[in-house]
Amino acid sequence: MEENKEQSEASFADMFEESYTETAQLEPGQKVEAEVVRVDKEWLFVDRGGKSEGAIASSEFIGDDGELTVKEGDTIEAYFLSVQNGQMLFTTKMSGSAAKGHLREAFQAGVPMEGVVSKEVKGGFEVMITGNTRAFCPYSQMALRRVADTSQFVGQTLVFRIIEFKEEGRNIIISRRAILEEEQEAKAEELKQTLQVGDVINGTITSLQNFGAFVDVGGIEGLIPVSEISWGRVADIRSTLEEGQQVEVAVLKLDWEAKRFSFSLKDTQPDPWLAVESLLHEGECRTGQVARITDFGVFVTLQPGIDGLVHISNLGAGRRINHPREVVGDGQDLEVRIDSIDSENKRISLSMPEVEQKKAAQIAKKRAGEKKEPEYREEFNQYRKQKSAGTNSSSMGTLGDLLKAKLGK
Repeated sequence: MEENKEQSEASFADMFEESYTETAQLEPGQKVEAEVVRVDKEWLFVDRGGKSEGAIASSEFIGDDGELTVKEGDTIEAYFLSVQNGQMLFTTKMSGSAAKGHLREAFQAGVPMEGVVSKEVKGGFEVMITGNTRAFCPYSQMALRRVADTSQFVGQTLVFRIIEFKEEGRNIIISRRAILEEEQEAKAEELKQTLQVGDVINGTITSLQNFGAFVDVGGIEGLIPVSEISWGRVADIRSTLEEGQQVEVAVLKLDWEAKRFSFSLKDTQPDPWLAVESLLHEGECRTGQVARITDFGVFVTLQPGIDGLVHISNLGAGRRINHPREVVGDGQDLEVRIDSIDSENKRISLSMPEVEQKKAAQIAKKRAGEKKEPEYREEFNQYRKQKSAGTNSSSMGTLGDLLKAKLGK
């Protein structure tokens, strides 16, 4: 009996010593990995191995639906806070009075910190952390990109990281952007393992430019070139898309090293050329709109995403023209005849009916006639004639005088 008691006491002493040693190795704010071994209403109990157990508040793992996001057996990452009543406490983000004595450790270890945005001030926001400690979050550090309506953040409880800690905590600068960037990098790493060229994925339009639209697909941001927005010609990108719009895009290019990604919106839409033979027929006449004018002819839109070409030789009604702009203009409605359809190469050859050719010839002739000489040209011509006449008269008079003088002698 005594022997068993001594073994039990020795075993307890060993466990206590091992637990104390394990705790002594941890610094407040140190990041660790642990396995969830038990879950109850208020606490998650985690095991770091080596008989080292700790606890984390269950409230840190409540999802938007009010349910726990972890279960027994899951491995989580957390930060060591302190030891209370012989129990090691961990957190995924410091908050409340539990964090008040660990602000410096949170700054040094980069531990996330919960805070309430109390008000908007010059240059950014005042945020209350650990209940009554004021911190400053600059505008540039509140989101991944500049937000038009900054008042939306006031009153929200958000997660930040301390990026400056001075004067014993009297001057604290925090960043939410640092947290968002880390989350984005983690999502990007997940995408890198699964995303392939040709995949279709949901995204959000973040910015519109004349050359295309930027889209965030949850971890990475890439460009939809203007040529990949629609099968038809996009004259004004802002009439087709808007910032914040949810879209479905196909992956065109993934350059993880350079962090350059390209997507296509039109590749998620039916290709109109697949149905061209049921929409258009050779020999029929159609009214289309001039989409593009080149030196060699005019491209006319017959259906959204389907253009045909009228060669320059078919524009002048037998009269030679130097450029298609002599007879047609951008956006002009034009009646054309479909001569041939090559659906495989996506080419349609067009010509203009005789009536239309005559109209075009008349337009060209009229435009040529409208090219009058400048007003000063007529005045200059009159001056030149007068000068010429004066010079001849003067020359003849001088020659006559010379002859008279000679004959008189």
